[in-house]
Amino acid sequence: MRRWLAAFVCAVSAWFWVPAQAQPEHCRLALLLALDVSSSVDAEEYILQRDGLAAALSDPVIRTAILDGNGHVSLAIYEWSGRRQSAMVSNWTALTDNAAIDSVIENLMSAPRSHTRFPTAMGYALGYGAMLLARGPECDRQVIDLSGDGENNDGFPPHLAYKNFPFSNVTVNGLAVLGGSDDVLDYFHREVRFGFGAFVETSEGYQGYREAMTRKLFRELNDMILGANPIQGPRPG
Repeated sequence: MRRWLAAFVCAVSAWFWVPAQAQPEHCRLALLLALDVSSSVDAEEYILQRDGLAAALSDPVIRTAILDGNGHVSLAIYEWSGRRQSAMVSNWTALTDNAAIDSVIENLMSAPRSHTRFPTAMGYALGYGAMLLARGPECDRQVIDLSGDGENNDGFPPHLAYKNFPFSNVTVNGLAVLGGSDDVLDYFHREVRFGFGAFVETSEGYQGYREAMTRKLFRELNDMILGANPIQGPRPG
């Protein structure tokens, strides 16, 4: 396993480059959203996940949290499943106005699902995310949001990703989708959550994904607002 890990780290470091748009000065948060497209996620669940994220980014409270801070939020989205099946959905975008948020949603909704039949290589997905952050904009904080409905079952586990990739200043939060595995929440708390202030949000199946993502984004973004007036959190339902 360690030989596979070393080879993956070297390969990713050698070829990984994603050109991003020019960033305005002072990014307060680099937020990287990782969506599960492994074989455990069927077509209906994928749509609930994708549309749920789009709805969360469209929520007026979330938009206020994004736009009202001291410095901008930079956002990117990728899908993950097997060892080499991570794929960009929306490249780094500085969310300086509503039009920028709309452009990310358009990218999300227009992109075809990247994969459907691969297992859950969570360590590889996290390594991919770490390199996206390393090649992304310079921001005060770096956060990966990893959504998933199961445990790692292919390749190296999360703790080896944290050991071998640049995670020293990165927080990894989880969105655990409940219902598929009895142990998924415990696994996310034990193995996925990482770094300062990290937490795990839960969704009751993919039907609850929109509400869970909205809660999670609000918590992350509102914690990062510097000098902004307090705002009311998203209402349940």
